[in-house]
Amino acid sequence: MPVPADGLRVALFATCVNDMMFPSTPKAVVSVLERLGCTVEFPMEQTCCGQMFTNTGYFDAAVPTVRAYVKAFAGYDYIVAPSGSCTGAVRHQHPMLARHAKDDALIAAVDDIVTKTYDFSEFLVDVLGVTDVGGYFPHRVTYHPTCHSVRVAKVGDRPYQLLKAVKGIDLVPLPDADQCCGFGGTFSIKNPDVSVAMGADKARHVRETGAEYLITGDNACLMHIGGLLHRENSGVKPIHLAEVLAHTEGGAR
Repeated sequence: MPVPADGLRVALFATCVNDMMFPSTPKAVVSVLERLGCTVEFPMEQTCCGQMFTNTGYFDAAVPTVRAYVKAFAGYDYIVAPSGSCTGAVRHQHPMLARHAKDDALIAAVDDIVTKTYDFSEFLVDVLGVTDVGGYFPHRVTYHPTCHSVRVAKVGDRPYQLLKAVKGIDLVPLPDADQCCGFGGTFSIKNPDVSVAMGADKARHVRETGAEYLITGDNACLMHIGGLLHRENSGVKPIHLAEVLAHTEGGAR
């Protein structure tokens, strides 16, 4: 059942890639949530979710990031992140890491806090019960559902529900949308040739749509595909879902 936004104490989990490289995305999240009546805070103690350590098998090195997450976000009604990948890591890897640490207090704290952690699209649709956030984006766009958002965070069709409600938008389907873009974090570093080949396929499908903008809910994947599109001089511009939703008919965020 939707929760009234007024009075909700929401913490923004910006994620390290957004905080360091794509700050306009977390700013857009705040803009949309405040427009809907939420009180949004940015806990300064937040850091990386630890996914890179965990995916590479360095569980002991990842445990401190779990402790930091619990400490930074304790006491909030909800934690919202503009990343299906990092949301999935918190919900699925943090409980595993807490049990690896054999720390009962940490296990209990993690089990509680993961129930409050949401991907941005999930929070809007499932918690606030909103699909039309007042966005206006008069452009032809296509959407790439990133692997972690679909398979780990399981955001489903929520991003599509939100995009379809944006005024002026022309949302066209992406061929072979369920195929990976090839980024995969450390995968792209360890297997660069395969990663680029997969990304090139994805970029080709994006160009086939005739879209002006490529939208995703994860900036890491968007960086990978967007880099290939840029090298090809495709003219297609990468943009995060939150930034599309933040645009209003007046043209300002």
